[in-house]
Amino acid sequence: MLASLPLAYLILMAAAATFVFSFAMAKWIPGRKSRIVFPAVSVACCLGMILAGQLQYQHWSPQHMLVQYSFGWVGLTVGLFPSRKLMHQYAEEINRGVKREKYDVPKRYTMFAVMTVIAMSFVASLLS
Repeated sequence: MLASLPLAYLILMAAAATFVFSFAMAKWIPGRKSRIVFPAVSVACCLGMILAGQLQYQHWSPQHMLVQYSFGWVGLTVGLFPSRKLMHQYAEEINRGVKREKYDVPKRYTMFAVMTVIAMSFVASLLS
């Protein structure tokens, strides 16, 4: 369904997902680097997904991979929402120069992030 849309709409959808993710991460993780790093990593992941889709035995089209990327990236943003305060706290400590041996993240935060990415990827597969 969604993969049959014109490529321009799918690129717009991927750009919107990248913008939402980058905006959220820049807000949750203070610092100048986050405004540059997260959009660059997002674009690299998108291009990597398209390349990985082409290398698969089934040869997933770029349209399918753009749908997967968009839904997966929105799922990741939603999944990281509960841990935003913890990420903010750790980022501020790192900016002040405080180094910890281990940055503890509760398992419920990790499981929520993993489950939302899996659920959104499943929905993307159904809709594409």
